[in-house]
Order: sequence, then C-alpha cells, then structure tokens
Amino acid sequence: MNAISQNITLINSLCKSHKVEKLYAFGSVLTERFNEKSDVDLIVSFKNVELLDYADNYFDLKFSLENIFKRPVDLVEEKAIKNPYFKKAVEQKRHLIYG
Repeated sequence: MNAISQNITLINSLCKSHKVEKLYAFGSVLTERFNEKSDVDLIVSFKNVELLDYADNYFDLKFSLENIFKRPVDLVEEKAIKNPYFKKAVEQKRHLIYG
C-alpha cells in the first residue's frame, strides 16, 4: 500500500484525465508480500469513454501507471471480470484508491 500512498496525487490526476470512475488495488500491493519483483494489480471502471477512444485511453492510463510505479501494472477492467470465484475474492480484498 505504501507504493500507492506515496504516489496518490499523481494517481488521482491520472484518473481524472483518463475518465476513471473508480480505481481499486488488490493483490500483493496491499500486503507485506509486496517487493521489488511484484507487479501492481489494479481494477478500473471508466466513466463514459467513446468507443473509438477507449483503447488509447486504457493503454495510456496503464503505461502512465507503470511509469509512476516503475514496474508492470496489471490493469483489469471491472466489467471484464467474469469468473465468479475470482470476482468474489477480489471484491473481498480490494481497496478503493480513487472514486
């Protein structure tokens, strides 16, 4: 969580400029297991983004977050989570960062 709190101002700015409705963290970034080899697992939901702009918006956000964290970011769109077991596990352990 320290990696997130250290960068919260930049993250908030990115979320505003990329029409993010909500951004959640989950996985090792929220635990003591997070280390220099860990990636950052995030779930995003967007406000209304035009279909033609969606991919550019998504990937620009992902790459910008990777630049902030200086590590890979696994950015999952909330509505893309279909597995009910994974969805339930994530919902129980996720932490709201923005929104």
